[in-house]
Amino acid sequence: MNTLQNPILPGFAPDASALHVGEDYYIATSTFEWWPGIEIYHSQDLVNWEWAAAPIARRDMVPSELLGNYNSGSLWAPHLSYADGLFWLVYTDVKSSTAFKDTLNYVVTAPKITGPWSEPTLVTASGFDPALFHDDDGRHYFLNMLFDWRLENPGFAGTVIQEFDPVTRQLVGARRHFYRGTSLGVCEGPQILKKDGWYYLLCAAGGTGYHHAATVARARTLDGPWEDSPYFPLLTARDDAANPLQKSGHACFVEIGGEWYITHICARPLTERGNCTLGRETALQKIEWADGWPRLANGTHHPDLVIPAPKAAGDAKQNLDHSERVTFAPDKGLPPTFKTLRTPLAPETDYSLTARPGWLRLYGGQTLSSHHKQTLFARRWQHFAFTAKTKIDFAPQNFQQVAGLVLFYDTCNWIYAYITWDERLNARTLQIMRCDFKDFTYGSEAVPLPDGEISLKVCVNGAEAQFYYKADGGWQPLGGVQPADHLSDDYVETRRGRCAFTGAMVGICAQDMDAHQSHADFAFFDYEEQR
Repeated sequence: MNTLQNPILPGFAPDASALHVGEDYYIATSTFEWWPGIEIYHSQDLVNWEWAAAPIARRDMVPSELLGNYNSGSLWAPHLSYADGLFWLVYTDVKSSTAFKDTLNYVVTAPKITGPWSEPTLVTASGFDPALFHDDDGRHYFLNMLFDWRLENPGFAGTVIQEFDPVTRQLVGARRHFYRGTSLGVCEGPQILKKDGWYYLLCAAGGTGYHHAATVARARTLDGPWEDSPYFPLLTARDDAANPLQKSGHACFVEIGGEWYITHICARPLTERGNCTLGRETALQKIEWADGWPRLANGTHHPDLVIPAPKAAGDAKQNLDHSERVTFAPDKGLPPTFKTLRTPLAPETDYSLTARPGWLRLYGGQTLSSHHKQTLFARRWQHFAFTAKTKIDFAPQNFQQVAGLVLFYDTCNWIYAYITWDERLNARTLQIMRCDFKDFTYGSEAVPLPDGEISLKVCVNGAEAQFYYKADGGWQPLGGVQPADHLSDDYVETRRGRCAFTGAMVGICAQDMDAHQSHADFAFFDYEEQR
């Protein structure tokens, strides 16, 4: 029997919404403050997935933009569906998170998964995790979790549903508070499947941390009454601390060749119930139907690291290595793995592939602390051990001009190997700065550099990172081993006192705090997983 290994989308790929159209399968995942927004992956066998689209790629796709949004806010839990010859995508732009939540829910459509995607229509702001359900009678429904801001109430108040007009793209009729959740609390991520005359409501529950779960209820009509599954919960690792797929929940049904699976969120901690530097990832579990109810095919509610592959996949071999070498050319463009923060970067203004052919020129932007516009390209960590490498040509004129290689979680948590000018040493220097929840420290001494190109690399192994540089000779270590597990949801949540949702990234960047846009040139960017 052919098998596949979880996660199927490793490294910062949460809140998977799965969709089957013809012979094609798609998964949409959250991107939060990273741009372009919402990643969509494609497969024909559920085994191997390729990037297909990032539909939130124009500024008008988020009318208020993401500039200024708080860390781990912005684009949450997309839902992808297909009806009336169109792909439908609904998503939330989360602007604030206090006792209140400003949750702007939009809908966009496209004739093909690659677009063009329509201008967004604002539907509601009553909560987040929106979804569309297209019933077989031609009616459409919009559902989302309801957020209750009143201090005496729990915040997560269950799910609401309302008819949706696909022409005006507005809600019609009365909103119904149709499901309030289970004893696990924190009911969110609603998805509806209609099968064999039943409506099945799949919800995330228990919060998105180590108590996360997925639950199922069913009803004969959308008006209910809804009964909870006897297989409760459908999925969780909350009672299995040794399970390698922790935080399992937020699931979505998908069928292939008569077999049923669920995609679901998960995370792999470095230590038992410890920090998860790879963030929340996407996994797959096989399910079976028993007495009209779905349950995991393994007979438990615990996820498996290795599962049976779909029979329709045949002898397909799973690609487990996501190493990538990025070279730069004027006619090539940047790879889809490269993400920016909160806003797209403008060619020839923020960066250039033509100013020096064969190099990527970055014009210095705002600092790594900025919630507005940084000149930063980064890609997600997808393995616990990897090496990232680049070559930089940068001639700073003063200490306000900075460029280099960075390990980045958010604006408050990063490790930066940067080149700058130090007038006290009358030399160009290389040094590490650490930001650990707004605590700024140096991770190395300042090393004077000769003129010319400098190679930089970082080797990440679990909770540790070691930076290196090369000028005229071989590789030299920069400072000592850097603790790197603060680049994780769990650490940030502990320090910040509220949830954090992304994953660690590695990238290249440039800053000019005098706003004169000094530039740094990068010859390549290598990401190589160590297996």
